[in-house]
Amino acid sequence: MSNNLQDSPIKFLKRNFNIKRIGTLVKRGAVSLKNEGVEATWRKVDFRIKLMTRGDVWKFRSDIPLKKELKAQRAHIFEHMPKISIVVPLYNTPQKYLHDMIDSVYKQSYKNWQLVLVDASDKDLPYIKKIVDGFKDNRIIYKKLAENKGISENTNKGFELADGDYIALLDHDDVILPNALYENVKAINEKGADVIYSDEITLDGDLKNLIQFHFKINYSPDFLRGVNYITHFLVFKKRLFEEVGAYENPEYDGAQDFDLTLRLTEKAKCVYHIPKVLYYWRGHIGSTANDMSTKMYAFEAGRKAIQAHLDRIGLKGEVSIQKYPGSYRTVYEIEGNPMVSIVIPNKDHIEDLSRCIESIFNLGGWENLQVIVVENNSTEQKTFNYYDKIIADNKKVKVVYYKGDFNFSAICNFGVKYANGEHILLLNNDVEFITENSIKEMLSYSQRKDVGAVGAKLYYPDDTLQHAGVIIGINGSAGHSHKGLANAKENTGDMYRLVTTQNYLAVTGACLMTKKELYNKFPLDEENFAVAYNDIDYCLRVYEAGYLNVFTPYSEGYHYESKSRGLDETDKPNPRYEMEKHNFAQKWGKYFNYNDPYYNPHFTLLYENYGYK
Repeated sequence: MSNNLQDSPIKFLKRNFNIKRIGTLVKRGAVSLKNEGVEATWRKVDFRIKLMTRGDVWKFRSDIPLKKELKAQRAHIFEHMPKISIVVPLYNTPQKYLHDMIDSVYKQSYKNWQLVLVDASDKDLPYIKKIVDGFKDNRIIYKKLAENKGISENTNKGFELADGDYIALLDHDDVILPNALYENVKAINEKGADVIYSDEITLDGDLKNLIQFHFKINYSPDFLRGVNYITHFLVFKKRLFEEVGAYENPEYDGAQDFDLTLRLTEKAKCVYHIPKVLYYWRGHIGSTANDMSTKMYAFEAGRKAIQAHLDRIGLKGEVSIQKYPGSYRTVYEIEGNPMVSIVIPNKDHIEDLSRCIESIFNLGGWENLQVIVVENNSTEQKTFNYYDKIIADNKKVKVVYYKGDFNFSAICNFGVKYANGEHILLLNNDVEFITENSIKEMLSYSQRKDVGAVGAKLYYPDDTLQHAGVIIGINGSAGHSHKGLANAKENTGDMYRLVTTQNYLAVTGACLMTKKELYNKFPLDEENFAVAYNDIDYCLRVYEAGYLNVFTPYSEGYHYESKSRGLDETDKPNPRYEMEKHNFAQKWGKYFNYNDPYYNPHFTLLYENYGYK
């Protein structure tokens, strides 16, 4: 992809996407452009590229195998050649859709498959059997059901006929790419995967024009509880399926596959994501892909499925449907009354500090608090006057004095020594909470045994986004997800990533909660990351120790972005920053070049805007 920084936005799109009639598209609102000097960005309400030009459909050529690749795949012999049973419930399926779906399975480069078609059409449609028979393939099993008992029961009839080692789910009006099964069998052999899913795109009814793409992340249990991002192409081991209950539950009709996915991932040894588009979801009129409102009942079924999932795994929480279709929130019950010690490094700027502390007590939503202000080299007398006043007015506030040059890691480590709480909240003095129960929300995740660090959603004062999780590898180091996105309080982001709780490799130390026990084990690195990357380094060490790091959009604040110290990213050379960036690359370079499990390799590493690379 060209990254000529001198390109205008229009030249950038023409050069990289071969799109014609750019000016017309901009005028009618199909594409909006914003030139930020070195960046050409394109944004719509949901932060996706939606280039609806006839004849210039989906630019995913890297995912579509060449003829020679398919030929090699057909000849390839894996150590394990499992049979994959693809189960498809039919219901009044249009002729073209049915033929396209079966044909996409028939043309698979991997040949050890079985296609199970269970037909619950409400009237006799003779063309269905005629199309099936026309393929003349004994791997295709067709059964006409006596009655329509609903999607779950119909699918269960298909499961009964499936005799493969693995089972796959395919909708009757969708298609899979010819390498879909090959890629899954490759994952089974190389990764030992027992639950597998891949990327997908939604096209129009004729499979000609792109509606949207679903470039997914690796398995993220918190994200899955917020939205069913896995969906298609779901393949799973039959033994695992039998272990969790070999059926779909009619109680969750409309979200029956979501319920099954939750049950499978609870028990799976290896949930694997193939970062390739292997599935085309047809977004025709009346389909869920085209209009989520056509199945509003499915959202309640999804909520019930998540609630049942939490009950099974022993997490105490209450699930609710959010205002964005198909998104959910879990409010976890806090056990006991743990103390949270909030460590705030500070040098002067008492206006910022005062606003920060006021928001803690007004909007934090948690009473058992200790605020530790770590004073470092302030020069203004009014700063010390403020300290005296706040200590006198509020017994929960303590000021300790770090004497030495500015070293953020050392200052935080010093402050934590005075912490009495079971949880530590590292907080910049220029952060102001703006939503109720912000600290309580973060604590509800930090208390979980499987969670290491928790981060909040932060905005610049103009409501553009400052932080919603950290992506490793952006610009050769790390970047904030969706950073700079305008109207960030209303924008859902890529695949609802701005409005659902999810896992990232790291979150910003500007507002980071963690267990004190973990912090004592992994204190911030004072030598290699005195100012920059110390928070990300901490999160990565915690991640490699087996913990999940969580971003929650339900704890929100304004971040006035390092007002008290200034930014590292200036035009002037900064040897200290460059050395810490070098140290970070040396230590964590293995996560660069699309090895961040919570970022998709279809997206660019140049910017944080989720642009297609």
